[in-house]
Amino acid sequence: MHLNHDSEAPAAPDISFDDFLRVDIRVGTIVEAEAFPDARKPAYKLKIDFGPAIGIRKSSAQIVDRYALDDLPGRQVAAVVNFPPRQIGKFLSEVLTLGFADADGAVILFAPDKTVPNGARLF
Repeated sequence: MHLNHDSEAPAAPDISFDDFLRVDIRVGTIVEAEAFPDARKPAYKLKIDFGPAIGIRKSSAQIVDRYALDDLPGRQVAAVVNFPPRQIGKFLSEVLTLGFADADGAVILFAPDKTVPNGARLF
């Protein structure tokens, strides 16, 4: 799957509201972040708490250009929690942490502007 980070790209084709509801996007709090030196592209390993229904899930995130490891624990992020796990080297990424590319192409995390309960679903 190719992700287009270009802000000049046209909108994707229309989908139904039911298609949107099939993508389960939840908010969680990063509880642990560590370096991921084995990744092909610079990345961190994250453990994210999505609350009691989903629990703690792991994610690989290519956010090293804009975030220091020490600044990540306690930060809320949004992630897709219902994709199949993806093997990245020796690491199994269980959720897709969401972000947007800034003007330089670095990833900026997508998060609520006020604290919400872990596990809250985007709608």
